Amino acid sequence: MYEAKRRLIWHGVFLFLLGLVTGFVEEHFSNVRMGLSAHLEGIMNGILLIALGAIWQEIRLSATLSKAAPWLTLYGAYSNWSVTALAAALGTGSMTPIAAAERSAQSWQETLISIGFTSVALSIFAATALILLGLRARASS
Repeated sequence: MYEAKRRLIWHGVFLFLLGLVTGFVEEHFSNVRMGLSAHLEGIMNGILLIALGAIWQEIRLSATLSKAAPWLTLYGAYSNWSVTALAAALGTGSMTPIAAAERSAQSWQETLISIGFTSVALSIFAATALILLGLRARASS
């Protein structure tokens, strides 16, 4: 349990740093609005991982689920930042019409970003459900 806690906190700080670096280069992306989104995703997902690491000892899951939950969260957090940054670089717009400001890219690029954002949503949803399950009031010590 302690190892998962430290791993989540370390990755949280690292992803926070990636978000800060993304903020320094956001004006160089094809879509600057999405670059700002990537910057914010790095920072917010970094904070999410740090917070999850801080409460990790309170989460009661089976051995298998206690390994799956942090990995799903790490995948979702890093993928959210990287897919958003890739969308900013490629200038895609089908999944993010407000941030894209009527931009679009080649169809394979739009498909790649759509698959990426879908996998992010599924992994974060699954991780959140597992974490809520582990935090339920009747969980045994």
